[in-house]
This record gives sequence, structure tokens and C-alpha cells, in this order.
Amino acid sequence: MRSDLRAVHADVAVAASDAAIAAASARLIDLSHAIHAEPELAFEEVRSVAKTVEPLAERGFEIDLGVAELPTAFRAVYGSGELTVGLCAEYDALPEIGHACGHNIIAATAVGAALGLAEVADELGITVVVLGTPAEESGGGKVLMLERGCFDDVAMAMMVHPGPFDIAGAHSLALADIGVVFHGREAHASAAPELGRNAGDAVTVSQVALGLLRQHLQPGQQLHGIVSDGGVAPNIVPGRAELLYYLRAVDSASLGDLMRRASACFEAGALATGCTHEIRTLAPTYTELTPDTALLCAYREQIAELGRMPIAPELEAQRPLGSTDMGNITNVIPGIHPVIGIDAGGAVTHQPGFAAASINASADRAVLDGASALARTAIVIARDEEQRDRLLQRFVQRQEDIR
Repeated sequence: MRSDLRAVHADVAVAASDAAIAAASARLIDLSHAIHAEPELAFEEVRSVAKTVEPLAERGFEIDLGVAELPTAFRAVYGSGELTVGLCAEYDALPEIGHACGHNIIAATAVGAALGLAEVADELGITVVVLGTPAEESGGGKVLMLERGCFDDVAMAMMVHPGPFDIAGAHSLALADIGVVFHGREAHASAAPELGRNAGDAVTVSQVALGLLRQHLQPGQQLHGIVSDGGVAPNIVPGRAELLYYLRAVDSASLGDLMRRASACFEAGALATGCTHEIRTLAPTYTELTPDTALLCAYREQIAELGRMPIAPELEAQRPLGSTDMGNITNVIPGIHPVIGIDAGGAVTHQPGFAAASINASADRAVLDGASALARTAIVIARDEEQRDRLLQRFVQRQEDIR
């Protein structure tokens, strides 16, 4: 009987949350479109932040801007319950191709879920926190916010990311973002080439070595990069050259192995050409996603209730979605990062076609479905005594570890 009563209360809370999201639907879609219309790069998302916090402030959320010493990071808080639900909003865009990763959808979905949960926060005994997390594409905003205490009070963290299809238990790869600078010696390329040490050649040797290394990589290991500086003129032996590279792997241990092997390739380029080199870490290292099982199961059920059919669990690991700093959060706090599908006409993330699709009718539907699914997931977990206790106990343990 007690179980039946919990189910009834949960259904009432779900209905109230869904109604709040439906009432705000036009506002949420407008928010998604407005962020999409003015794409901003990592750590420059000033207009996007202002747009994102506006509906939250109107609902009574307490807004704290510029948290973690990051001008475009924020926390918006509603309620005072013992279980704190964190909803992550992303809003940075990509260079030249804008919102080709659909972060406008992510921000609007987080706001929608927060508005739904605010409607039932007192009843559920929860605190709702929207975390505005800049620079996911490059810069690791969530990692910096985690390190600087912005997630310290969060017991569970959630977000959804758009993609070509629905994936409940999305997987990601650990990632290292590095720059490699080679230093040689300039000389006249025709009159005195023997006096030069060609940093551009060091790049070439390194990339050949990396290309040969690829056939011996472990499953899940990847590396890809660009030449960001290859010299200034054909008649000057390049005295400086630079590579920008992403190294990825299924987990942090495998990433460490890949980093050692790739570093040897960069060293070989410098050694072969008489140059020196230095490897710089350009952004915090991203760890792999480790979704919480209970949250994942609850989300899978709720998104199915909304008429969406995620790919089968046995296929999820075959489709890693790249890398995300949400992985760092899920390695510390119980969390999920599912993918919600939009009709992109065959385009995938980081293609111009996906940017165009991120404001079509299916994208607007994803905003509302994603918001409802996240809010419903939080409601189910908050109403489940066993899961609620588990999250609170883990939260207390984390607080002791922090101290």
C-alpha cells in the first residue's frame, strides 16, 4: 500500500512538472533559437548567459553570476530541500559553424527541467540548481567549476545532449587537448638552407610517425590534429611550427598510454630535424562518462514514456559521442548525459547541417521532451527512498572527502 501511495504522489508531481514545462514551452523554444542566433565561443558566452538566466530569475531562482572566477559561469538555485539536483546548461558554440553541437538545445532543456522541478521542489524535498557551464567544446568549464567548488552541494547531476538519435546510456572518450611547439632556426631557404633548422619538417616527421602509430593503437584510442603554425614565408626556413592535437581513449588509463606513445612521435620529429619541442596542455583533461545506473534506468523509462525509443543498451558502447567535460562530473557525482535525437537530415554533430537542424521542429520537440525527461527522472529518484538515501549517503561521504 505504501508503494502505491508513493506511485500516486510521483504521478501527481510528474503531472505538475510536465504542466509547468508545457506552460513555458514557447519561452523555452524562443530561448533555444535566441542562443542559436548569436553563437559565442568558449568563455565568451555573455549574451547566452543573460538569455539563459532570465526565465530562471523570473521564476524566483537566486542567480549567482561569474562563479568559479569564470565570467560566463553561473549558478541558479531554487528551494531548500536536502537533496540537491544539478542541471547542467551548456551554451558555447564552435568556430565558424556556430551551434553545430546543439548547445542551444542543452541550455533550453536545462532551464525547462528546472522550471518543472521548481513547481514540485517543496513537495519533493529537493533543491534545484542550474549550473551554467561554459566552454565545453574547448576549455573544460565543468572541470574548473568542479575544482572550484561549484558542484560541492550537488547530489546528482544531469543534462541531455542532442544528436542524430536517442542514446540513454551515452558513452564518451577521455580526452587530452595539447599543443606541441617546435623551435628551429630561421635561415634563407635558398641562399643558406644549411644554416636553418626546419621546425616545419619537425611537424612533418611527427605527423608521419603518428600516422604509422595509428595501426598499432588500442581499441578506442584516437588522435587527430591540425597544423596551426607552419612558417611565415616559403623563402624562410620555419623557425617555429605548432601542432594542435586531441588524444582520446576509452578511459583515463588508456589515455595515459596514448599520451606516452604520441609524445615519442613528437620527440622523434624534433630529434630528426635538430629542433627542440615542448608539449603544453591547453585545457583540463576530460575523463570518460560513467553514468549512474539508477539515474540511467529512470531516464530510460521516462524518455520511453514520452514516445522516444533509444538505441538498445548493447549498442550504446559502439557509438561513443566524442568527449565531454561532463565525464569529469560523473566520475565524482552520480549523473547522466543521455543523447536526445533530432532529425538532422543525415548530418551529425560538428557539421553545418547539424547547426541548421538545431532549430527545426524536431529540435524544438527535443527541448521539451528532454526537459520533461530530466525532471521526471529527478522526481522518480527523489521519491524512491532507497535511491534517495543512497544519493544522500554518497553526498555526505563526498563532503567528508572534500574536508
